[in-house]
Amino acid sequence: MGICNGFQILCETGLLPGALLPNTNQKFICKNTHIVPVNFETTITSEIPRGIYLKIPIAHAEGRYYADDETIRKLRLNNQIIFKYATESGEISKQANPNGSVENIAGICNEKKNVFGMMPHPERAADEELGNTDGNMIFSSIFKNL
Repeated sequence: MGICNGFQILCETGLLPGALLPNTNQKFICKNTHIVPVNFETTITSEIPRGIYLKIPIAHAEGRYYADDETIRKLRLNNQIIFKYATESGEISKQANPNGSVENIAGICNEKKNVFGMMPHPERAADEELGNTDGNMIFSSIFKNL
């Protein structure tokens, strides 16, 4: 699993399709975002209840996921899109997209569903002292599937 820069490396090495480009606003973004799982049958989403959206922080200058139309078609066909950016109420919209990622994509996996990448930081949303434990749902899914 690659988070943020780790996701970039997985794309650059070809373990995941696509690339991470500079944010459309050309600025570093550090804030809480909301993501919704769109595939509940992966190692990192199996324990997330349907209808739930997660508040997970981002911190990046190059977090805009990009892939060509054919790659996006394959990602959809193979159910490889895992998370999308959404509003506080869980609606996927252009306004909820913090960095300009194609189709609001926040996380994907490979075809075998054993390599995962996402820009948001679930490890920064995994402690009550930080005021957010939404990331624990992702980690619970991973631990259950080990």
